[in-house]
Amino acid sequence: MTTDHEVREQVRARYAEAAETAAEGTAAEGGCCTTTSACCGSTASAPVFGPGLYDARQTAGLPATAVLASLGCGNPTAVAELRAGERVLDLGSGGGIDVLLSARRVGPTGFAYGVDMTEEMLDLARRNAAEAGATNVEFRRGTIEDLPFEDASVDVVISNCVVNLSPDKAAVLAEVFRVLVPGGRVGISDVVAEDHLSAADRAERGSHVGCVAGALSSAEYLEGLTAAGFVDPDVTFTHEVADGMHGAIVRATKPRATEG
Repeated sequence: MTTDHEVREQVRARYAEAAETAAEGTAAEGGCCTTTSACCGSTASAPVFGPGLYDARQTAGLPATAVLASLGCGNPTAVAELRAGERVLDLGSGGGIDVLLSARRVGPTGFAYGVDMTEEMLDLARRNAAEAGATNVEFRRGTIEDLPFEDASVDVVISNCVVNLSPDKAAVLAEVFRVLVPGGRVGISDVVAEDHLSAADRAERGSHVGCVAGALSSAEYLEGLTAAGFVDPDVTFTHEVADGMHGAIVRATKPRATEG
């Protein structure tokens, strides 16, 4: 049986490789999108993972390496309804594409943070931010199960196909709840399984580092968000990435008034 530490190290190694590939000017092959992942590439009509899930007009002007390093299953900045002046936190920020896009949306009065555990990705993201001339961004090293942020310090949490990689998703959701201000919201993209699929079924469809084996079901996601304290949780499937597995938009809100 693979331990949590081993899972985390496998993920770190895969994303370090992806960062180095992107830095060389080649589309990243690590992370969710690997040559050995059954759910990679595109369907006949649409991309499944990676830069193709972003509108080219949206990524225009971003450093090429930020776009090449994109390995996610969606476009969280398109669904998070970011507003000027907000503070945004991207979990597993990778090469920085969603942080840079968020920084544009929140403007000079807002701020976009990224957290990642992979030093190679952090180095790449910081270079991309400097190249983009983005001054309202910051990248911090840390895990999404133990975020390096104070309580109630951000307005919005986004993420792109990273929560499924965590070996302790309850801790992730609890940390997200902690760092959000009352009334703060979650708008993330993730791989989510149909409720009838068992853990063994998911493992048959892809690896943990391939963003499949570790995915929650829709019901498990909703239950986890509610257990963490969120209200109005919602999971909406957007596209199939494997049989019974979908890219999805996950939303929830932290109540404005909490007890205790």
